[in-house]
Amino acid sequence: MAEHLHEQGHAGERHAGKGLRARILLIAVTALLLAGAVLVERYGGLSTLQLLAVYLVPYLLVGYGTLRKACEGIARGDLFNEHFLMSLATIGALCIGFLPGAETEFPEAVFVMLFFQVGELFEDYAEGKSRDSISHLMEIRPDTARVERDGQIVTVSPEAVRVGEVIVIWPGEKVPLDGRVIEGATSLNTVALTGESMPREAGVDDEVISGCINLSGVIRVRTTRSFGESTVSKIIGLIEHADARKSRSESFITRFARIYTPIVVIAALLLAFVPPLFASGAYVGAFPTWLQRALIFLVVSCPCALVVSVPLTFFGGLGGASRRGILIKGSSYMDTLTKVGTVVFDKTGTLTCGEFAVEAVHPDDFNENELLHLAAHVEHFSTHPIGEALRSAFPNEGIDGCRVTEVEEIAGQGIEATVEGRRVCVGNRKMMERLGVRWHDCPCVGTIIHVAVDGRYAGHVVINDRIREDSAEAIAALGRLGIRRTVMLTGDRKEVAADVAAKLGIDLFRAELLPGGKVDEVERLLADQPADERLAFVGDGINDAPVLKRADVGIAMGGLGSDAAIEAADIVLMDDRPSKIALAIGIARRTIRIARENVWFAIGIKMAILVLAAVGLGTMWMAVFADVGVTVLAVLNAMRALRVPDGRF
Repeated sequence: MAEHLHEQGHAGERHAGKGLRARILLIAVTALLLAGAVLVERYGGLSTLQLLAVYLVPYLLVGYGTLRKACEGIARGDLFNEHFLMSLATIGALCIGFLPGAETEFPEAVFVMLFFQVGELFEDYAEGKSRDSISHLMEIRPDTARVERDGQIVTVSPEAVRVGEVIVIWPGEKVPLDGRVIEGATSLNTVALTGESMPREAGVDDEVISGCINLSGVIRVRTTRSFGESTVSKIIGLIEHADARKSRSESFITRFARIYTPIVVIAALLLAFVPPLFASGAYVGAFPTWLQRALIFLVVSCPCALVVSVPLTFFGGLGGASRRGILIKGSSYMDTLTKVGTVVFDKTGTLTCGEFAVEAVHPDDFNENELLHLAAHVEHFSTHPIGEALRSAFPNEGIDGCRVTEVEEIAGQGIEATVEGRRVCVGNRKMMERLGVRWHDCPCVGTIIHVAVDGRYAGHVVINDRIREDSAEAIAALGRLGIRRTVMLTGDRKEVAADVAAKLGIDLFRAELLPGGKVDEVERLLADQPADERLAFVGDGINDAPVLKRADVGIAMGGLGSDAAIEAADIVLMDDRPSKIALAIGIARRTIRIARENVWFAIGIKMAILVLAAVGLGTMWMAVFADVGVTVLAVLNAMRALRVPDGRF
């Protein structure tokens, strides 16, 4: 499916380019023929029937497509569409001149059809730009993969690569499958996935995700997922179904058009045939006047400004968001985002990185570097996250030649080892108490790792889950947008949660929650919120999936988040940056604002000219502006949704 869309996209772009040029040429030729017909009418002295034949040439040239679509609609039972209205109004304008006492409106009829085509040209161009903004993500799909088999490199389709096989990725190639680097180092361009232009460095043991572009070195990658389960496949799936869930505003416009159009046709017929019955003169004499008003009424009433511009606005908003690394699974969530008053965050992996790191080193009788050096060597063989954090803080511990012997792990306490003849113990306070070492606590919040050397207290290291760089900005940005309340839910200790909440400026937190406790807390928050507000939950782990589903709108961290969270969420942040939440809300508000501008502008202009037409003050030129002119302006306004401003919303 995705491959078909990918190939179809390139063919469609070429076809669209040719079609656009052909339509522009058609409009230009029609305009010249119309100008010639006007000159013939003024200076040729032709009869009304002869003039009709002259004007029919440009009319049929530019209006053939509209007339054909109107006939196809009638054949399908879809009678009341914009093509039918345009055809009915312009054919009526061509015929009105043959009624007694009526003036010909041949130029107006051709011009209405010509301008209608100009409007459709603008609509198609704008829709093409909107589709491009989403379809550019289809370019992330890799076409081939180089896999090592039997000592040779074979080029196959990504679907043919099995989990655990080794693939080779050269500079300039797309990463075909998710995996882990086993040889080489490079920089990866992730802009198509995350919207971030800064390349990401990758070396041995680093994970790489499909859809990135290898910029520099040759790397060998052991695959960890099949192509069907890879990041690129999941993203393409989201894109293909992104507009399946229409927003309430968009669905309303569709329903509105189905009811509105037949009412307009009936009203036009009544306007044409009923008022002449009450005219002071003969019915035949008054009928042309009221028929002309009815034709103007029909042209003005065409709802294409609403039917086209509103869905186009939402499609542009979805595309603009995708270019910034925010995948919104349907325009319905745009409506919900604009009403969000409470944003609830998971802590670990969402506001924090989910990885332990050394936050502070407090030595006694040792310097910081020496204390870290000893602790890292003791933890050399440990697979515990704390051991990884200590080794990362002193990365050269494996190559400085120090001998580590007699390593012993004491369950629930820590590790003892001999480092260059010194007995070093690294662990919690239980270990210090067992050794009889006098230790002291630390005012810092986090996991405190105590170190003793040869039975003497050497100091302690504070290890904590690192707060993401832009978490504080994310909370501040939500405050600027007027979000009423920010909440953090976590299973971590209360003092750790309080510290993170204080640093980030979060309004409310709940700590030491079991997995089911998050759902209960969200239920309480939903019950307490005002009826016109919505709640958003932001999470990344598999245990967050139920809460993501329960919230009014679920937002998942897509870069390193779990598959379950991404599947359950309504919005996916591809670069794991919580600051994108405020951007997503801003894009949604701006999109809805543009859609509303189009609705009120179109309805206001149309109602004004409908009233003028009903009382005889409206002209066909006014009708043309109220229909096609308003549509063009609404479409141009809708195109603003494609551009996502960098400033505040």
